Parts: sequence; C-alpha cells; structure tokens
Amino acid sequence: MTAVDNLSLEVDTGAIFGLVGPNGAGKTTTMKILAALLTPTSGRAWIAGEDVSTNPSRVRQLVGYMPDFFGVYDDLKVDEYLDFYAASYGIPVRERRMIIGDLLELVDLSHKRQAYVDSLSRGMKQRLCLARSLVHDPALLILDEPASGLDPRARVEMRELLKELKAMGKTIIISSHILPELAELCTHIGIMEAGQLVINGTNEEIVEHTRTGRILQIKVMNQADGAALILQEELGLTEMPFLNNCLDIPFSGSDEDLNRILTRMIKDGIPVISFSEGKNNLEDIFMQVTKGVVQ
Repeated sequence: MTAVDNLSLEVDTGAIFGLVGPNGAGKTTTMKILAALLTPTSGRAWIAGEDVSTNPSRVRQLVGYMPDFFGVYDDLKVDEYLDFYAASYGIPVRERRMIIGDLLELVDLSHKRQAYVDSLSRGMKQRLCLARSLVHDPALLILDEPASGLDPRARVEMRELLKELKAMGKTIIISSHILPELAELCTHIGIMEAGQLVINGTNEEIVEHTRTGRILQIKVMNQADGAALILQEELGLTEMPFLNNCLDIPFSGSDEDLNRILTRMIKDGIPVISFSEGKNNLEDIFMQVTKGVVQ
C-alpha cells in the first residue's frame, strides 16, 4: 500500500503551511518523513538543505515535531518532562533551567511547573507538548493535529500561540481537521487525498483556482418578496427563494450590475442588512477538490 504517492511540496521560510486531508490521506506519514522519523521508500526530502534520509540527525536538530498523540512517562512533573527532552538534545544543565523557564512562560504554564503531567487538562498537555518541541530552538515546527480534542477556548489559545511563534521567525507545517481555523492561521494551504497533493498555494491562489463563478449574498430585515422581485427583474431569473431573509445565488454580472441592484433596493425601501460577494471558504474548496478516497 502506498501512503504517500509522488508528493512534491515546497514550504517557504517563515510560512505557516496547513496540510489538510481526510483520515488516511497520508498527512502523518508525510510529516514523519519530514521530521526524519520515517525513511521514505523512494524520493527525496530536504529541510533547510539537509537531506532527511542521508543526514537525519542534523534534520532532527532543525525540526521540532509534535505528534498527534501525547505520550508521557508516568509520574513526571512538568519541568522534569521538559528537562528530559532537553537533555536528550544534549543541552547543558545550566542552559536547560533557563530554557525550561522561558518555554513555560511562552506557553503560559509557569504556574504548573511542579504539577504532574497526568494532572493537566487536554489543552495544557497540548501546550506542554508544543513546548517540548521547542526545547532545542528548531527552525521548523511540524505539528500533527495540535488542536485535536481541544475546547474552543483552548483552540483559541493554541492559535494565538502559533501566531506568536510565526512572529518569532518559526516556519510551521500544521495539519488539522478544523478548516476555518487553518484558513485564518495559515499563509499557505495544501490539500491531500489518497497520498497525493491535490492542490496547494496561498489561500488567495487556491480560492481563485477553484472559483467557478461569483456568488451574491444578500440579507434583508424583511420584505424578502420585494427583494426577490427586484432580483428577478434585474437578473432575469424565475425563482429567487429567500431563506430566513437570506439569499445566496450565482452571479455572472459586473460590478456595475451589483451597484444598480443595490441602488434600486434602497430606492424601493428594501431594508438591506448586507449585500456582498461571497467567496468559497476552505471547507467549500475541500469538498470541491476531494472525493472522499482514502488509502
């Protein structure tokens, strides 16, 4: 079985690249290869010019990997947990103390320094795992489903933390099933299915590439029938079903046409709440370019 099939991908320094795909698409396998934790059966991959197959030790110094499953030894306290991983990277004891303090402050866990890891909430464990991936100050972070299982507040905290890491100059590759948050956070998006990269680029490039036409979105306070009549006359359509005073319709006209329709609605006393051109969101694009195939 082929987990990753002829994937070609380039991530710019300083980018936040979101890797999207259904379960079984090959996201985790791709991430493990890039983190030098899994040797590819064919093909090559480089991190900052270092080949992951021929120089895995150097690659692991460049990469901070956060797996989708949080594993921990029993009876470890938070600072002991980070100290263990810092020691595994050969960081001297004196430096480890300062690094651990800085990381706990970064992920807002300083008050949990002496707490047992098993006592932490899911969100705190995720932030601790992120701190673990930063102990050796890597240039690239590879985060596999970092928001998985988090409540809304914890997801917001994780998102703001990743924005802060980007501002610090980190390059980030992140996978997630929470597509709206990826769209807000990431500078670039790649969609995988059945081991292949279906589409990738900046958010704007993907929207433009997958756009099949313009969408007109209208919301009125009331008088939906009057608004529908105007649209029928202006656009020549026979049916204009408003749902809860809201309407999304395909639109192939010009900006001048939009201005004329809005002007007429206001002139005729239609209480327009919003009148805008809609765009495909990441969920729409995901459904459009994938077929639900898994490996």
